Amino acid sequence: MGKTLYLECYSGISGDMTVAALLDLGADRLVLDRVLKSLKVSGFETKISRVVKSGIDACDFDVVLDKEHENHDHDMEYLHGHHHKGHENNHFYDHNHAHEDEVEHFHSHEHNHAHGAGSAQDRHHHEHRGIKEITYIIEHSAMTENAKKIALRIFEILAEAESKAHNVSVDQVHFHEVGAVDSIVDIVSVAVCLDDLDVTEVIVPVLCEGRGTVRCQHGILPIPVPAVANIVSANHLYLKMTEVEGELVTPTGAAIVAAVKTKDKLPETFEIQKIGIGAGKRQYECPGILRAMIISQSAEIDEEKAQTEKFKNPEIRNNPKAENQETKDTIIKMETNIDDCSGEVLGFVMERLMKAGARDVHYVPVFMKKNRPAWVLNVICKEEDMETLQNIIFEETTTIGIRYSRMERTILPRETRTLPTPWGEVQVKVCTLNGKEQLYPEYESVAQLSREKEIPFTEIYRYIVLANKEK
Repeated sequence: MGKTLYLECYSGISGDMTVAALLDLGADRLVLDRVLKSLKVSGFETKISRVVKSGIDACDFDVVLDKEHENHDHDMEYLHGHHHKGHENNHFYDHNHAHEDEVEHFHSHEHNHAHGAGSAQDRHHHEHRGIKEITYIIEHSAMTENAKKIALRIFEILAEAESKAHNVSVDQVHFHEVGAVDSIVDIVSVAVCLDDLDVTEVIVPVLCEGRGTVRCQHGILPIPVPAVANIVSANHLYLKMTEVEGELVTPTGAAIVAAVKTKDKLPETFEIQKIGIGAGKRQYECPGILRAMIISQSAEIDEEKAQTEKFKNPEIRNNPKAENQETKDTIIKMETNIDDCSGEVLGFVMERLMKAGARDVHYVPVFMKKNRPAWVLNVICKEEDMETLQNIIFEETTTIGIRYSRMERTILPRETRTLPTPWGEVQVKVCTLNGKEQLYPEYESVAQLSREKEIPFTEIYRYIVLANKEK
């Protein structure tokens, strides 16, 4: 079962901050190192250290480039025209080198960009990579398929944002900061760490951004920069402008959130299992950290109790004898036709939808016009979850339209209980009608016990049902 990640972006978010926070959460550095060594790019090494930001101990992830690949993005003097002190109390404990042998080199362009007087010291080298080159790098790496999918999605979002900003097609976009080595390493590292941590749900309520202007390869730009503004708009992210002078949300940071976010609301109650803190490079008034938390909640129990209480009318709520009565509820049915998706894709979509709050998901084969085979995807949800689920469908499938309707339904009062078995405890859903209880074993609970004890699923399931009938 996957983990739920909460990203607290009150000091903004960037690629290196995200990597550092995920490493601090426990992502395997050896796995990351192996993947980075497999990348068909050269000219970098990575350093992982502990730093102190605003008195808070944090992890720092730094991509160190050679002179040919140096990127001014991490140069505060370049960004703001004056010197900023670096991190305090740096103690490096990890030093990883990328392979430089057997590297396939893509087309690059050397540009001598003059800043100010245009002295020799101000000239720097850029490798401009398009989406095809970056896709090649990712596909020919040692990343898992899931990690590749995450990384490619981040780059796709960035390409779309840059395409809109510069009014060119996505295929014509050549990344500057993003296509540079350090940004490729940041994005790949984020994908690898998320995959290694088995994160399947990501909650990001809001992105806090600064104000003013920032210098980049295109000149002086207002904050949020066009790429960030485009990403936020296209992916329905929530942005909060602060009084901090400077750029808090980078295009890479915004694209990461857009690619992996599944919810924008925290549960009312939850347990923090682990905390990771990633340090930013830039020195601003705010702490300059990204706090990441692995959280958990008694989702099944809390949700079922909440629903039962929410949909009871006053008569039922105040009359214990009326607890067994049916109650009315309004539900949303979302529906769309899809004629060019595989069963594997739809299976993944179903998994994401259920984890994002869908009450039920199913799809059935149909034949459309011109006798084309297709699928009809149906999603049952509450109205407050519509937008999140709708975005997932658009992101993960090729559909361009979703129908929805409001429906009345009758539901039975229900609760979740924990029952003992010879092999351990399991959760069951109990519904009541006319004083009689009907028990339904929870799939995930039974499946987990089956895997742990190596007992057939059906044996555990039958035991629970039969034991209930004997009572």
